[in-house]
Amino acid sequence: MLTIRGLTKRFGARAVVDDLSLAVAQGEVVGFLGPNGAGKTTTMRMVCGMTEPDAGDAMIDGASITSDRARAQARLGYLPEGAPLYLDMTPQGFLRFLADARRLSRDAFGDQQARVTEALELGPVMHTAIGTLSKGFRRRVALAGAILHDPPVLVLDEPTDGLDPNQKRAVHRLIAEISGEKAILISTHNLDEVETMCSRAVIVNRGRIVDEDTPEGFLSRHPDRSFAHIFAAATGQHEDVRA
Repeated sequence: MLTIRGLTKRFGARAVVDDLSLAVAQGEVVGFLGPNGAGKTTTMRMVCGMTEPDAGDAMIDGASITSDRARAQARLGYLPEGAPLYLDMTPQGFLRFLADARRLSRDAFGDQQARVTEALELGPVMHTAIGTLSKGFRRRVALAGAILHDPPVLVLDEPTDGLDPNQKRAVHRLIAEISGEKAILISTHNLDEVETMCSRAVIVNRGRIVDEDTPEGFLSRHPDRSFAHIFAAATGQHEDVRA
């Protein structure tokens, strides 16, 4: 449902993403891992049509993000880095705005808003200005916006950043509940979440994939090492990387 073919992006002489290819099938939750500057966010921005690739393409449920962008983006839910929002809106107003942009019917919006509000525990803040909300609530509002139209493909950049443990568990439950019908690509710096949320992990460094496997596969290949140490070895980082 998500196919990345040879995506490349250069800034000056430096290849931030270097001929990267990846496929995510329906029912998969793929962790997209790498150190800062590895090219994760740039890849995600190209997949979602926010950054133009120098070469390559991404297919979203069969639609090209370069030649059929509107149809591809209609099939995609994207949580960008930093979860940008309109701070003067309320969560309800923000979701209504997204529903109008996505041309959801009134009935579809009502059903979907109720679903995401309950799943992400947003009820107490639905009529509160987003600018006054905590970082955790803002992140959940942005995630609600990404899944509001029930897209078949999700690209989520740090979906649990800034959340407390209970909020993280709510997001983990939500992803587990919806993952069977979707292809999901998740960037995370919290390596514990790979084993909790992901069916497969892809490690990138300097714009290229350097290793990939299931979490169980990684650990079976390196039975005496933690996933944090496996990640550190694959990317050349020190082994005191945060687990």
